[in-house]
Amino acid sequence: MMKRIFYFLAILLGLAACSDNDTFTTSRSALLSFSVDTVKMDTVFSNVGSSTYTFWVYNESGDGIRLSSVRLKNGNQTGFRVNVDGSYLDNTMGSVATDLEVRKGDSIRVFVELTAPENHQQEPQLVEDDLLFLLESGVEQCVHLHGCSWDAQMLTDLVVRRDTTIESLKPIVLYGKGIEVDSGVVLTLRNTTLYFHAEAGINVHGTLKTENVVMRGDRLDHMFDYLPYDRISGQWGGISFTCSSVANELTDTEIRNASTAVSLDSAAIDSTAQRLTMIRCQVHNAKGDGVVARNSFIGLYYCQLTNTLGDCLSLYGGMADIDHCTLAQFYPFNANRGAALRFVNDNGLILYCTNSIMTGYGDDVVMGDCSDTTKIYAYQFVDCLMRTPEVKDDTVGFKRIQWETPKDSVQGKQHFVKIDEGNFYYDFHLDSLSTAKGKGCYTD
Repeated sequence: MMKRIFYFLAILLGLAACSDNDTFTTSRSALLSFSVDTVKMDTVFSNVGSSTYTFWVYNESGDGIRLSSVRLKNGNQTGFRVNVDGSYLDNTMGSVATDLEVRKGDSIRVFVELTAPENHQQEPQLVEDDLLFLLESGVEQCVHLHGCSWDAQMLTDLVVRRDTTIESLKPIVLYGKGIEVDSGVVLTLRNTTLYFHAEAGINVHGTLKTENVVMRGDRLDHMFDYLPYDRISGQWGGISFTCSSVANELTDTEIRNASTAVSLDSAAIDSTAQRLTMIRCQVHNAKGDGVVARNSFIGLYYCQLTNTLGDCLSLYGGMADIDHCTLAQFYPFNANRGAALRFVNDNGLILYCTNSIMTGYGDDVVMGDCSDTTKIYAYQFVDCLMRTPEVKDDTVGFKRIQWETPKDSVQGKQHFVKIDEGNFYYDFHLDSLSTAKGKGCYTD
């Protein structure tokens, strides 16, 4: 038995010896092949590392090929970092790795990252380099590296303790908890884009005013070739207004891909002053609620609230004035999505909604709850399109309503210019065939 084991081991060792004795060629006709000729990277913020990109190097010749070196043409000047089959191109040593092998029929994997230096320009700038493979034969082969770098202002745990205006042509990237606005203080954001990292958001104890602002997550890369992270929900923390926050005004502002996008804590109601006024705003693709208000007085005018795992708009008591808004519930990532509109008479509710669209995938996307009959519960919908079972016995609460059903010739997503579920791309302007002309946030 032992003889057989030794005989078997001898065979294995002999095979290993044969493998070790693979021949290597210096013929100039023996070349490597690559899975890509160009590594195309997404835009990155200057001084912020990119995702890792990879490609394969194949040896399809009949002999092994030795690499005298693999190097970055521009050395350490462009910010690319490369690892070739476990060998790091050390930027302090000339950005080169030497004495590598690719056996016949074998392959090696290359990993590429980019941390680009500041370019001192307002627009994204092209960053390029060549990864050069010098074969033992003297032949040099190349894979092109291509990316873009964008200078940004980086802020971490910003606390606003006095009235402040932020207006920036450069993007602003927020880290840590993001922005905290003290009580009694006004933060004005104007003509800028804010990119929030992970759980960062805006926590408002005082007042927030915005004009021509975009708020989104900070990932500029793609989950898949067809799907940028900017179309994935839950990328950042959203905006939270605490009980002391008053007189907030958001105008021409886009809030997308947050967790819960906008939330208002319960507070004493002043019926003469709205705690939050939103004009021509978009709240899109939230992993929680779009706008959720608890015992607050809010006004929404010409706003788009769309595609949320929770409700597009949730009202738990308080007062709400809604005019020319589009509440469309086509959240793509979970079938257990919430309503387009939910209103509950916690501590009393007064709701007035005019010229608005409430639709979605579900047969009923408008949910009202009046379980507490001891509280004030007043609502009126006028000149609206509503995807909910028709209410026939309430001519005061519902006037000139277009009741939408799944049997209508134009209904749900057919109202809108683009509902692309495959690529998660949406355009909520009204289609030419829509029966909701004059309603919703886009009346042109």
